[in-house]
This record gives sequence, C-alpha cells and structure tokens, in this order.
Amino acid sequence: MKIKKLLFVTKFESLCYDALHSLLDLRKSGLEHVVFLNVIEREKVSMRRGKGYIKEDEVRLKETANIRFIDWAENLFEMGMEVGAYIEVASLIPKILDVVEKETPDLIVIGRSRKGKLEQLYSRSDITELTRRSPVPILVFKHLAEGKMVPAKLFDRPLFATSWSNSSEKAVSCLKELGGVIGELHLMHVVNEKKLNSSDTHDVQSVRKNERNRLEDLCGEFAQKGISARPHVYVGDPETEILKAAREYQATLIVLGFSDRTALAERWLGSISRNIADKSMFPCLLFPVKK
Repeated sequence: MKIKKLLFVTKFESLCYDALHSLLDLRKSGLEHVVFLNVIEREKVSMRRGKGYIKEDEVRLKETANIRFIDWAENLFEMGMEVGAYIEVASLIPKILDVVEKETPDLIVIGRSRKGKLEQLYSRSDITELTRRSPVPILVFKHLAEGKMVPAKLFDRPLFATSWSNSSEKAVSCLKELGGVIGELHLMHVVNEKKLNSSDTHDVQSVRKNERNRLEDLCGEFAQKGISARPHVYVGDPETEILKAAREYQATLIVLGFSDRTALAERWLGSISRNIADKSMFPCLLFPVKK
C-alpha cells in the first residue's frame, strides 16, 4: 500500500504547515498529491459568538482559509506536487468522508480532538468516529496549541505496536512501502499478563520467546524492503507499555491498528488506539480494520 495522495484536514489553529512539512519525506516513497480540507462548523461559530450564525462570518472564515491554502499550495507547486482544496460549511466527519469518497486519498491527516471528558462520554470523539467509518488510515497530530512540537522527521523512529490483528496486517503493508523514508522501525508486542500465570518458569519464557520469534520474523520481512527494524516484547497493560516504549526509544510516531469494537463498546470502554491518540504527546498513525 503506497501513500500517493493525502487528505490534510486542518482548522489552522490545531494543525499548521509545519505538520504538513513533516510529511513531505513521503515524496521519497510516492507522495505526489495533497488535498486540503477546512470545514467550518456552523454551530461552533455560533457558540463562539454567543448568538446566531451570521453570513459575514462564513465569508470571512472561507477567505481566511483560502489565503492560507494558496500560500501552502505555492510551496508544494514548487516541489512539483499536485494540490487540491475544499473549504466547506458543514459537519466535520460527514464532510471528511464525502471528500474521501471523491478524492480516494491513501491517508487522512487530522488534529487530535479537543473535546472534554464529559463531552467525549456522550459523543464519540472525532477520531473514533472517523476511524470507525473510514477505510483509509488516519494520522493524528496533537494540537500544537498545547506546546508540543511536530518532529522534523516524523518517520525517523516510528514505533509499531502490533496486536497481530488484521488492522496490524494493513499497517505492515503500508510500512513496507516506506523503505526510503523510515530511519529505524521499532516493533513491539505487549503480552497479556494472564498468559504468564504459570509456576513453571519454562512456560513463562516460552511465551516470551514465541512472541520474540514472531517479531524477529517480521523484522526480517522489513529488512527485505530495506527497513532496519528492532523487536521488543513487553508485558502488562497495552496502553501503558506502548507509551513506555515510545518514551524509551524516543519514538517520533506511534503506529497502531484500530479496534473493531461495536459503537456502544467503543463509547463506554474506549480503545487502546483511541486513548493513546487522544492522550499521548506522540503523533499516531491509526489503521482501521480491513473491510
């Protein structure tokens, strides 16, 4: 799976040109087209003003977005890339999906949701809803307003946490195409502590060894694609251990498969991928379940 076209969804205050610039290394593996999308959510504009929606607001916001996109497009044109843009007054997720259907991008790039805990409890986060409804991988950046800088080389040290699921298989397919982009890939699997409930030391070590062998085999597959990869086995709570590994190996990106839980379970229980994308300081590349 090559990334030739990406959809860059921005509200500007949460995702700016430096985030896009960190993705341009993907040109080495085939990126040639960027589509910008700015969605003006009418109800949010009204809430900020404390009164009804005013047409002048729409015109001002559209023109402001257009000016920014023209500036960004000029930079990309100079690199020989194709550029498209949409500026729409609409609901965010339906409009993203509409543009995905029209443009068929290989990757969606979006800023992390800023909803509070109570709002997320009753209304699934944009990330969760988008991942559930889109067949396209999603790259989630943390809001720059919170003081976290975008890595200059996003793919320098990615950490891929595999659960051996079908969404993890989709991630493997994509990562194998990034041989000219990835610096060093760290592969990890988190073993459930319940699998280690044995009084026999040999049984415990056998579990670790089996997972290590699977990771080493996967490292061999990446090596054939020119990607240096290192295997790591962790034990415990997946969310905790993935974030621990990301800090230990100074990851520039966390790569995860997304949960295939039902909408109700996702709302009340959350998921490892969503929690990490929502809470962590790291950009996250999420792969939905294969359709």
